[in-house]
Amino acid sequence: MRRSAEPEMMDLPDPPRELLIDDLRNLRHINRYLGCHRNALRGVARAIAANGQRRFTLLDVGTGSADIPALIARWARRRKLEARMIGLEREPITVEQAALQTRDIPEVSVVRGDALAPPFRHKSIDFVLASQLLHHFSDDQIVVLLRNWACLARRAVIVNDLVRHPVAYHGIRLLTKAVTRNVMTRTDGPLSVQRSMTVAEWRALFRRADAGEFVVERALPFRVLGIIWPWS
Repeated sequence: MRRSAEPEMMDLPDPPRELLIDDLRNLRHINRYLGCHRNALRGVARAIAANGQRRFTLLDVGTGSADIPALIARWARRRKLEARMIGLEREPITVEQAALQTRDIPEVSVVRGDALAPPFRHKSIDFVLASQLLHHFSDDQIVVLLRNWACLARRAVIVNDLVRHPVAYHGIRLLTKAVTRNVMTRTDGPLSVQRSMTVAEWRALFRRADAGEFVVERALPFRVLGIIWPWS
């Protein structure tokens, strides 16, 4: 299976409002039950433990409806960690939904901005997290993004994303067809897998970025966890 360059429906300009809101709702459930939450939290916990921090700041790039920062906020509270998180999102309807979903979570704020040009200063954030975002970009853009984020992060860049595999493709195609009539979810779910990389390809992109020491590890189901510790 070759990597697809076809854009996902949610990346097209001016998506229909109700279709997108329903798709974001579906994605929150998919993220929870198909390993995205678990893998993202695993990466954040590992990066925090490596630095022995009791307080931290985190930028979640392409936050969607901010379910990942909300998850991390609850996790941090249980461990008595002081957390301040920013969800960065470009699409205005998605920004609105992220703010709505986190209105009762003071640790999380939502900012509208572009992943390719985040409105933050050099080394102003402890951790930069990208969860199921990078597969939306070309190989060259991914390399640039990893380098840019490594300039923002004082401690680590954490990537949680998909692995391209026929079983993952057919599995999500059948699942979305069974559980929703939303054409965006049904289209973008399988296409996300087609747009993603193999584990070897992910490692090659991290190596190309040359942004710091890194690990890229396989995670279940059909996911990858990458962490970069930026050069000083």
